[in-house]
Amino acid sequence: MSSHNVAIIGAGLSGLTLALALHQQGIKSTIYESRGAPLNIGGAVMLSPNALRVLDGLDVYRVVKPRGYSFDRLDFRDSEGNVTETYDFGSVEKYGYQGLRIYRHELINALIDALATEGIKVVYGRKYSHIVSEDEAANESGGVTFAFADGTTETASLLVGADGIHSTVRRHLYPDLETKFIGMAGITAAVPTAQLQLPADGSYHIPVTIASKDATKGGGFVIAPQNPDGNEVLIGKQRRVLEHERAEWEQRGSMADGRANAVAFLQQDADLYPPIVANAVSRIDPAKINVWPFYVVPKLDHWASESRRVILLGDAAHAIPPSAGQGINQAFEDVYMLALLLSRQWTTNEVADPQAALDFWQQYRQGRVDRVFALNHQIDLRRMPATDSAFVTGDAREPFDLTWLYKPDFKKDVEDWVAEQKK
Repeated sequence: MSSHNVAIIGAGLSGLTLALALHQQGIKSTIYESRGAPLNIGGAVMLSPNALRVLDGLDVYRVVKPRGYSFDRLDFRDSEGNVTETYDFGSVEKYGYQGLRIYRHELINALIDALATEGIKVVYGRKYSHIVSEDEAANESGGVTFAFADGTTETASLLVGADGIHSTVRRHLYPDLETKFIGMAGITAAVPTAQLQLPADGSYHIPVTIASKDATKGGGFVIAPQNPDGNEVLIGKQRRVLEHERAEWEQRGSMADGRANAVAFLQQDADLYPPIVANAVSRIDPAKINVWPFYVVPKLDHWASESRRVILLGDAAHAIPPSAGQGINQAFEDVYMLALLLSRQWTTNEVADPQAALDFWQQYRQGRVDRVFALNHQIDLRRMPATDSAFVTGDAREPFDLTWLYKPDFKKDVEDWVAEQKK
């Protein structure tokens, strides 16, 4: 076990997974969470083979697989019900894993159980405040001292900000940075699958995105199962939201009258779709509405402080809108590669230049994140109304090729980089 220790700010999915990945590499860590208990927020997440490979490597996949809905593809259908395209979300034969849609709290609980088994500490009710001091990078035995809102302090070899898109840790590196609203929102609800009245012979595959008869209205309507037996589905649409409307739409997910307006939006133009959509929106419980304004973090020049004692990852470093369902998947990639590189630095002493390792990590990860943004754009082209010039002018739909996304070999890529550094 390495003598170094890592402080992780945030007990969300990326922070919990990082602690488990570090432990596997023989590195101690402690997670600090401002809330008084584990996160229990609603909504499901899509996990694709790139992330499931990480969870499998951490011995968590076998636990979470039965708690979610496994599937291979998302179909795109026209208004007549014909399948026009398919988008792979997984395949045991092609990628090693099926895709998995799972409630976020189920995944969090599985990770917390795994951490408890390994004796890894999660400290709740400790709200990070600021960095007090960082030792110089050359002093590898040094560390970073940081404070909490109650005035107490702790010291660690490294502090990792895994505290989400509105990261407090990020202020240490970028005091004036603001997240950017990109003018879109996803409006979703959960309804019983039986309400869809799907054909009894199983000929209608879900998940599915269904096109409107009028390309200028409605956009793509999404239906996706989200529990193990598939008896509940997410339904939803995306829409443009102008800046002056943003606050109003953000409130619609939490205020009663706002949720009612969100229900009305989902029901709007139902006659432009096949009957399955009219069935889906016929009864919507306002309490099961979610509104997700899409934000991004402007591309950061660096994900680490000058001393390399403070590092950002996941949404804190590169928040990705949910169009392609890759946000948490990319965070898991961050986590796994960082743990591998830190182990080569602190445990096996194979990395002589820690700055070079961080540079490699960020460049490798940013390259994949950039490709996910391009993939998101392709999904948006298929889901937004054709009148939305911000998404259609000068653009063409490209066929999906996802092998690059779903079949990375992170261990090999790290090993190859380390070997190159030794030459």
